[in-house]
Amino acid sequence: MTLMMDPLRTRLPGWLLLGWLALTATPAQAFDVESIHPHWDRDVLRLDARLDFTLTQEARTALENGVPLVLLLQIEVLEPRDYLWDRVVARLRQRYRLSYHALSERYIVQRLNTGVRSSFPSLEGALYSLQQLEGLPVLDRSLLQPGHRYYGQLRISLDTEALPTPLRVWAYVSADWRLSSDWHPWPLQP
Repeated sequence: MTLMMDPLRTRLPGWLLLGWLALTATPAQAFDVESIHPHWDRDVLRLDARLDFTLTQEARTALENGVPLVLLLQIEVLEPRDYLWDRVVARLRQRYRLSYHALSERYIVQRLNTGVRSSFPSLEGALYSLQQLEGLPVLDRSLLQPGHRYYGQLRISLDTEALPTPLRVWAYVSADWRLSSDWHPWPLQP
């Protein structure tokens, strides 16, 4: 007589452990926002910011072994409200792909929103270029109403959804792959 086990019952403890690990793993605090300087250029809100981030050893190893890393810069402009959630006036997502080209031994930074690529001889140079935002257009003044209060917020993170599937599964449960800054707010005068 052959004893048959229910496949769901045999895998359930593994899935529960995986879920528990995903919920309890805390993000590595390797990403931060040093400064944010919004300014108006004619009727366009532009943003200068200095970001501070380092890659964990796991992320560096993956990059050097041919896995591109995508960094996600999120910017929101909000109008505070007393009794409801703040109203989102504008939301901007900028994505940057960092990759290593082994043949030329160069690091490539590609701005995925525009397709612009830059090449660097060192990882430090590539990271430095990603940490300096200058004149990034955020929104047009016509989206804001005079006399209303607004604020902006910004965060930078590693986009784990852009990782290859086998690595993405590990990134969900490992704190070494959860690289993200907190939201950093700034006041906004229309």
